[in-house]
Amino acid sequence: MPELKMNKEFWEIRPETSESEINEMIEKVAKFIAERHLAPAGILLFESVRPLHGIGSQALFFILPVAEIIFDSKKYQQFAIMMEDENNIKKLIKRMDELDEIYTRERRQENKLKKQHRKAKRKAFYHKIFKRKNKTA
Repeated sequence: MPELKMNKEFWEIRPETSESEINEMIEKVAKFIAERHLAPAGILLFESVRPLHGIGSQALFFILPVAEIIFDSKKYQQFAIMMEDENNIKKLIKRMDELDEIYTRERRQENKLKKQHRKAKRKAFYHKIFKRKNKTA
């Protein structure tokens, strides 16, 4: 029986990602998560997945055919490649934490101003009511 030889080469189709594209993608993902006040959950998720970053990245490639329906294929593949590197995951976690602090500080400041505004309105309302009663009495 003749021996069968395979001369086929398998090529990996991987979009190339530069450092600036990776940083831009990290910024987008971190901002998306932090704006929705999901940073603690996102940090927990990425911290728990970090030891298995290679497997997680391959899982992202596994669901690529389904994910292409929702996401842009090239960007999704770039994200999956980005997740292969543990340093990128660390950068993403750090950036999510930084943005969460910024958004939390802004939200607290807004709430403080709203509270002061409500207090001033309430004070003016009661001042107006009690001032009238004193005039008629």
